[in-house]
Amino acid sequence: MLYAVLCYNSEETVFSWSKAEEEIVMTRLMAAQETMAKAGKLGPVARLMPTTTATTLRKDREPPVVVDGPFAETKEQLLGFYVVDCASLEEALDFARELGKANPGGAYEVRPLAVFRPGTLAQ
Repeated sequence: MLYAVLCYNSEETVFSWSKAEEEIVMTRLMAAQETMAKAGKLGPVARLMPTTTATTLRKDREPPVVVDGPFAETKEQLLGFYVVDCASLEEALDFARELGKANPGGAYEVRPLAVFRPGTLAQ
């Protein structure tokens, strides 16, 4: 089963880290990813740019409108995600726990993925 591990934290905190602090966290995250990567279970990993770079399509009005900024205003923002291939939710949670040890603050949301293949009805 594929799981998305969504990374939430305060942009204000994360994007204010010094270069040295950023390097320390990224090195620790790479170490936390190593086991899953070596096992061939680590899929795409993405770090999102700040929400100030977001554009949102609001469909709650007619006609739909495109606005600058993030979808929701929250204390913590979605900063990135991992895709992992795990045998169980517990294995995906173990990975999230390892990431949590490496990265101060925030939260990790683990959610099963349904993969859709373009041009087919199959999942």
